[in-house]
Amino acid sequence: MVAKKTRFWILISLVTISGFSQGMLLPLLAVILEQNGVSSSINGIHATALYIGILISSPFMEKPLQKFGYKPVIMVGGALVFISLAFFPVWQALWFWFILRMMIGIGDQILHFGTQTWITATAEEKSRGKSIAYYGLFFSVGFTLGPLMTNLLSINMVLPFVLSSLLSLLVWTSMWFVRNEMPPSEHTTAYGSSSFKRFGLAIKLGWVAFLPPLTYGFLEATLHGIFPVYGMRIGHDVNMLSFIIPSFAAASLFSQIPLGALSDRLGRKKVILFVITGGTIAFTMAAIYENSTIGLFATFAIGGLFVGSLFSLGISFMTDLLPKELLPAGNILCGMSFSLGSIGGPFISGVFIDIFPSVSFFYTIVGVLVIVFIATALKPSPRLSQA
Repeated sequence: MVAKKTRFWILISLVTISGFSQGMLLPLLAVILEQNGVSSSINGIHATALYIGILISSPFMEKPLQKFGYKPVIMVGGALVFISLAFFPVWQALWFWFILRMMIGIGDQILHFGTQTWITATAEEKSRGKSIAYYGLFFSVGFTLGPLMTNLLSINMVLPFVLSSLLSLLVWTSMWFVRNEMPPSEHTTAYGSSSFKRFGLAIKLGWVAFLPPLTYGFLEATLHGIFPVYGMRIGHDVNMLSFIIPSFAAASLFSQIPLGALSDRLGRKKVILFVITGGTIAFTMAAIYENSTIGLFATFAIGGLFVGSLFSLGISFMTDLLPKELLPAGNILCGMSFSLGSIGGPFISGVFIDIFPSVSFFYTIVGVLVIVFIATALKPSPRLSQA
């Protein structure tokens, strides 16, 4: 069996391939459905299937983790992902693809819950932000590479799905070499046996930490699921969009680790407010220069440098605020917050494009960032320091 450090990198590789599959599916299916004449609002609703899967599965994960341990939970999640990906070419129907997207959402959430909880439970306190930043960094690596698969549509529609399924299977097999571990029993028995009681307490103690994952979910799903539709409608080429979209996640690769380390020194709240401010400026500029390919590439990259780290910063913030007994509940709530943002992103943006076709859809992103900035800033700092 592998050593602890090797196990960490195997878990990170699973996160990477999960990011890859999500980063591929959103723009790939958005382009296919747009080319088939599906409206942007229906396209947006369809994109929420993955996050509906995340949301509906989230409350039921603590007990399987406690009963079976980390490894079986992670392997079930990974298997759901690569099997579902392989079934996309079988039948091209809206409802069938919706179900497959939802199954991938369930698989991704199971996988992320297992890996997140294992990593956060074993990360050293003095370098917690940096350790969890690796998690966000490699998810972003996958997310950066995923949209490039859209270019394979010109060769064969089946090719992206087959390749991503095979890659997922290959990484999944590495988990066979990892020794299973059980989470400490107090993680799921403290504060009573009710999961919902622990969720309630986790929300009470750390609600502000769930806003960054929610915001990142909104951004990720909107930029990958709806921007391709919007970009084509304002005259951008599909192949060019497949390079613009990854610039957001690619830029975050350079800032994830520095921002995580900075938050270890300065505090999560200060760094989160800083990155939201930068993201607000970047997407305001994106609205102004949306007709310029270079302008979009630059503003997406600048936005990624700032808000591309929100998910990992939110997990670190949650780990600071909650006692260890509530970490599984906190990790689940981070996933649920991410999925709520991801469901709201494509739906709100898709409807916005249909109702206000002459107004830049980037203003929906700016509006969300401003609201989250205000909510985070108004939360008193003394309460935040109760780690």
